[in-house]
Amino acid sequence: MDVTDLRVALVSGNYNMVRDGPTQALNRLVRHLLDQGGAVRIFAPTVENPQVEAVGDLVSVPSLPIPFRPEYHFTFGLKGDTRRAFEEFRPNIVHVASPDRTCQQAVEWAREHDVPVLASVHTRFETYPRYYKMGFLEPVIESLLRRFYRKCDALVAPSPGMVDVLCSQRMNRDIGIWTRGIDREVFHPGARDMEWRRGLGIADDEVVITFLGRLVMEKGLDVFVDTIIELRKKQIPHKVMVIGDGPARGWFEKALPGGIFVGHQGGKCLGRAVASGDIFFNPSITETFGNVTLESMACGLPVVAADATGSSGLVADGETGLLVEPGDVKGFALALAPYCLDADLRARHGAAGLERSRPYTWEAINASMVDTYLRLVEAKPPCDGST
Repeated sequence: MDVTDLRVALVSGNYNMVRDGPTQALNRLVRHLLDQGGAVRIFAPTVENPQVEAVGDLVSVPSLPIPFRPEYHFTFGLKGDTRRAFEEFRPNIVHVASPDRTCQQAVEWAREHDVPVLASVHTRFETYPRYYKMGFLEPVIESLLRRFYRKCDALVAPSPGMVDVLCSQRMNRDIGIWTRGIDREVFHPGARDMEWRRGLGIADDEVVITFLGRLVMEKGLDVFVDTIIELRKKQIPHKVMVIGDGPARGWFEKALPGGIFVGHQGGKCLGRAVASGDIFFNPSITETFGNVTLESMACGLPVVAADATGSSGLVADGETGLLVEPGDVKGFALALAPYCLDADLRARHGAAGLERSRPYTWEAINASMVDTYLRLVEAKPPCDGST
């Protein structure tokens, strides 16, 4: 078999509605498959004004907005025309990218028809309740995730740290790595724009700490704010630039007076914003990889991040940045302070981060996913009539 023999049904809770790391990775994967001659059909909820231009044949799954987080949707599963489109496509491998109802039904269909299933893990859903004062739900969610992932033939996660977490949670026995790449036409040190900074009221000699990502509480916004307050108490000179948007923006702006909020940025405007900062601070523990960390490294910024899945596999502690115990506000402030005060340290660690980011290329990464698909299909040939 080769890639031209693949018929991939990709099922996801978000393919083009909201721009984030997973949607960008999934669309790049589909583009790679199509360019190589594979067949792909995507099943996901859709909205009137999506943030991402979808790659490939996207079949809309019936859905409704999630209360309090309307940018994401509940899906109603493979029903009616959607199910007929799924079955008529005759996939020989099913790729599920979220543990929602539609993905669960796709897994059940695949098991009934002896079609292999690959699940890609994009976020640590079990950690979300703690940001909404419902931490008691974490064991329940972990148990539900385990039940779902154990029905799959294999899992892929973006980082070795996340693989370790999934193994410790006994999610599956076959867990590989599908890491992430960098668009080097967008993210590079040359994208730095001093005129753009000046237009935001930032002097050339001022040091800018950046936040990059969707503005939602599970990204560690509270820890970010408390750390900046700690730096201000210590009278460490700096400015804060927030790149991104989301439902918690109002809270973030109120909690961070004096912060510069540049909103959602895309394409080369995003690269300019990232490269125009001086230090990247990522306190989040929910990422399975941390695209934003890699993008900042590719722009030559030193990184201060939580020592958790995602960043821990990217940041070389003491070489390209510093890793801090998750939630340790004073520890984060102590880590950021030297970078705010020492331009040579910023330059050395930023340059080291740039070099460390170089091996992350989308072509090689997605070629490895094709190899995983082929391995699973060849290990589980369909029964007569299953396709």
